[in-house]
Amino acid sequence: MTHVVVIGAGQAGAALVAKLRGAGHTGQITLIGEETAPPYQRPPLSKAYLLGEMEEERLWLRGPDFYAEHDITLRLGQRVSAIDPAAKTVTVGGEVIAYDELALTTGSTPRRLPAAVGGDLAGVYTVRTLADVDAMKAEFVAGRRLVIVGGGYIGLEAAAVASKLGLDVTVLEMAPRILQRVAAPETSDYFRALHTAHGVKILESTGLDRLLGDTRVTGARLTDGTELPADFVIAGVGIIAGTALAEAAGLEIENGIKTDEQGRTSDPHIWSAGDCASFPWKGGRLRLESVGNAIDQAETVAENILGAGKAYDAKPWFWSDQYDCKLQIAGLNTGYDNIVTRGPEGESVSFWYFKGDTLLAVDAVNDPRAYMVGKRLIEQGKSPAKAALTNPATVMKDLLKA
Repeated sequence: MTHVVVIGAGQAGAALVAKLRGAGHTGQITLIGEETAPPYQRPPLSKAYLLGEMEEERLWLRGPDFYAEHDITLRLGQRVSAIDPAAKTVTVGGEVIAYDELALTTGSTPRRLPAAVGGDLAGVYTVRTLADVDAMKAEFVAGRRLVIVGGGYIGLEAAAVASKLGLDVTVLEMAPRILQRVAAPETSDYFRALHTAHGVKILESTGLDRLLGDTRVTGARLTDGTELPADFVIAGVGIIAGTALAEAAGLEIENGIKTDEQGRTSDPHIWSAGDCASFPWKGGRLRLESVGNAIDQAETVAENILGAGKAYDAKPWFWSDQYDCKLQIAGLNTGYDNIVTRGPEGESVSFWYFKGDTLLAVDAVNDPRAYMVGKRLIEQGKSPAKAALTNPATVMKDLLKA
């Protein structure tokens, strides 16, 4: 009877084992995770959970009973130290576990500020795990001073929570604008204005020289020599794909664990899905960091472990919640050369990314209708007329008929 071992008990790992059982796998399933909590949602960590609006149990993707009821062995708080592809075993602590098929859903880890610039001082945090957020929760007290290094979505979401709780917040962004790596200037402008209206100070084209303090951070010296006081610091400077185990096992790495279109790595009995995996995409390779991808790719891999032979058809989508604003993103904007803005209409506005006349992506702010229409257009390979988008009289769903 085939034993499937899954390393990484995050969103992808949880989706993969559930799909295996749901698709009829009757053999043994073992899910191994380094964290002590059962698989949980990460997006609410930096928002509702940090605000105290959500209990830990509500983060869980499924209760622990689910795994027992479906005969899935859940090994939490355990670290896999090695994979032996030739012997088809993994080592957990001092125990060696044999597998028939292995899936790596090892996710990603946050980049940390280097020790050389004070990144190892107490009071310096990253936002990725339940333990990360639990460690920093007590710091969020009205009136305290927070410096956030990095003006991407993680940094801005943390800034929104801190501002709502009454902290004095400064965001440092080394690039000329916040969200530069992931969004158009129009989207950056919208969120800069939103945060500024809530009292957050955003310093763009501003680098960190080093953090100040002996054992605990007390401030930040900027590259222009300015010094800011800080009671604590959050680093939101990106994530690194979790490839260490795969690399040590000799698997091919290319911007993540390299897989074929079905999710199989360079070893025929090892698969990968989620933040850690890169897969074929439109003549190149792509690695997506999103909940939607983690679920969809993991479920495809589960089916393929069972012999389905399906190519993974990625449908990129993302979201970010900041204050009472919901940003929904459909598609990938890579290669865009012009932006069409629809709105604003009340609190809603959307930014449509085109390459020539081809629609690539849409950023919809408080506009679920624009998001859903944009997502369907992209999935169908359709591109609306730009004049129709900018015309406030256009009924959005009519764009799907064009």
